[in-house]
Amino acid sequence: MSMAAVKTAFDEGAQTYDRARRQLIPCFDDFYGTALALIPHQPAASFRVLDLGAGTGLLSFLVAEKFTKARITLMDISQEMLTKARERFAGMEERVAFIAGDYADGFTGQFEVIISALSIHHLTDARKIKLFKNIYDALHDGGIFINAEQILGPTPQIEQVYQETWLRQARDLGVSDADLNAALERMKADRMSPLDSQLDWLQQTGFSSVHCWYQSHRFAVFSGQKGGGGKNLPL
Repeated sequence: MSMAAVKTAFDEGAQTYDRARRQLIPCFDDFYGTALALIPHQPAASFRVLDLGAGTGLLSFLVAEKFTKARITLMDISQEMLTKARERFAGMEERVAFIAGDYADGFTGQFEVIISALSIHHLTDARKIKLFKNIYDALHDGGIFINAEQILGPTPQIEQVYQETWLRQARDLGVSDADLNAALERMKADRMSPLDSQLDWLQQTGFSSVHCWYQSHRFAVFSGQKGGGGKNLPL
């Protein structure tokens, strides 16, 4: 599926996208909580954040709530998803900016923190590698990239377990057939990569302290730092 098709799929699903987040991400609290905890700044610190594939702004909003002086740029290929994000950030407009575009084609600016959640898996391996280089270049020294992502099982057998476990957990949590079918349709655009491959690509790009901090089957949170020797990580 092309990125144009990805855009169409998320434009069409924007109005109901958030409705079943907790059912479709069975480890929701730990998944997003780990990503948030990895940001190595005090709650009152002023720093710049770029959210790639921000969607309706779920992760960015958690960042904005915890870090009250952070300035956040949300970038997404779907204008409809960003419209929902604008609604979420009503009253915080002075702290946020919205960019409609394909981050795989590049982006500008310098940031202390770059985050992404459930988005980069839409890229091919080659485009992921290129993106990691662009992210590295856009970070200030000591900056951190945090990716809360879906990963591919390292073998077909493990991937099958990931998929079957996700389906069972989502159904146990009460996801509706409509929301599950919509998610399965969007997943046709997925180009997931194994965790180990992505950690290797980050290291090859130049990131230090590359590590996976959380994994629950296909949901993983991993990060890399630009320089700094890991001294700013919230360990």
